[in-house]
Amino acid sequence: MKGTVGELGEFGLIRELTSRLTSTPAVRIGPGDDAAVVTAPDRRVVASTDILLEGRHFRRDWSTAYDVGRKAAAQNLADIAAMGAVPTAILLGLVVPADLPATWPTELMDGLRDECQVAGAAVVGGDVVRGETITVAITALGDLRNQEPVTRAGAQPGDVVAVTGWLGWSAAGHAVLSRGFRSPRAFVEAHRRPEPPYHAGPAAAGLGATAMTDVSDGLVADLGHIAEASKVRIDLRSAGIDIPTQMSDIGTAVGVDPMQWVLNGGEDHAIVATFPPDVKLPARWKVIGEVLHPSALPQVTVDGAPWVKAGWDHFGDNGDTD
Repeated sequence: MKGTVGELGEFGLIRELTSRLTSTPAVRIGPGDDAAVVTAPDRRVVASTDILLEGRHFRRDWSTAYDVGRKAAAQNLADIAAMGAVPTAILLGLVVPADLPATWPTELMDGLRDECQVAGAAVVGGDVVRGETITVAITALGDLRNQEPVTRAGAQPGDVVAVTGWLGWSAAGHAVLSRGFRSPRAFVEAHRRPEPPYHAGPAAAGLGATAMTDVSDGLVADLGHIAEASKVRIDLRSAGIDIPTQMSDIGTAVGVDPMQWVLNGGEDHAIVATFPPDVKLPARWKVIGEVLHPSALPQVTVDGAPWVKAGWDHFGDNGDTD
């Protein structure tokens, strides 16, 4: 597609974006009307929203528009799965400069569409606005399918802590990109396009998970939310956390202990949950710790000691750039 967003105009851009979309049986009315209609057989709707800002959450010299679309959808759909729900739909709010090549938002939409298809969801509508900085705002919806939502507040002393998905891969990929390299490719791609285990959230709910979250801000930080909400202490066993050889090699090359990426790195969107100790977990889940009575304030410890290095904070020193 030739030209810019400004040359296409608002309605021309909307036509181009919506023409690329697919649907699912849950979508009764998709893009093109005042609002979409998505079925909610459970009579409850799980909803989450997130924003990606150019220069803070993504860089166009690191990621294609398609990458950004996959990432934007993934991080929101992972929130739905982490409640034990099945993703059904997303809505897009898009701010773009008028001189942006028209191929960028259309490729973004391709990424959103394809990631939704992985999760079994669909893009059902949204809005586009002219602005100086590219901003991608996503609202995701999900269906509990007659399960109770799994919140952060249900962990009990004696529960085990288990995780499924990647840990530290996105942070390692970020370190590689920050130094001007593009390999090892698997870690770079993990940063550009996270792969949440969407199926694991509803499955964990069915297994009796007592608390659950996705790892978006770092394993320790996100488990800290569970510890605080559940008023417990969570102790992680570092020996139970696998670090791939290639990640260790990257750490050696850049002078970083890869355990920092595993414990502090976000944006992998793995699913971490607490389960009663008698639950037989499938092989995809790895037990990495346990839930204990709080010794003082609710907290996360590693091998019995406090872990002082924080995870991602949008308003802290680590929240300034992608």
